[in-house]
Amino acid sequence: MTASSATIPAVQTGHVGLNVSDIARSTQFYQDVFGWDILGRSDEAGRRFAFLGADGQLILTLWEQSAGAADHRRPGLHHLSFQVADIAAVHSFAERLSLQAVRVFHDGIVPHAEGADSGGLFFEDPDGIRLEIFSPSGAGGYAAPTPGAPTCGFF
Repeated sequence: MTASSATIPAVQTGHVGLNVSDIARSTQFYQDVFGWDILGRSDEAGRRFAFLGADGQLILTLWEQSAGAADHRRPGLHHLSFQVADIAAVHSFAERLSLQAVRVFHDGIVPHAEGADSGGLFFEDPDGIRLEIFSPSGAGGYAAPTPGAPTCGFF
């Protein structure tokens, strides 16, 4: 039996692991922006990590295993997206981000494409990892930054 003819079990995305250059800085950033709890951590030299989540569920793992900043010219993660219930929640995150030294793209909330109702915020973490917080609806009244192209693909 080949993989193409076998029944493939359903899967869903689990937690996401990111390499970061400064575990303390990144842990603080993700806690400040998302309000996540530290579910586990190590500050042992050469083995620094933090497990972040909510209500005991792991969402993000941070691993201090890199130096410098994310290089978007190389293959790898394009961006990490988080969905919220509605555009009001996106606005709430926009307010939180305004209190941080965060690079926000497209001057704030934008639709995913011209004429789309979904959309949100596109920004970077302290290591230059691109992030998105979006709502499936409510962004239709905003202008798309790049007509004819998906906003989340070009930032």
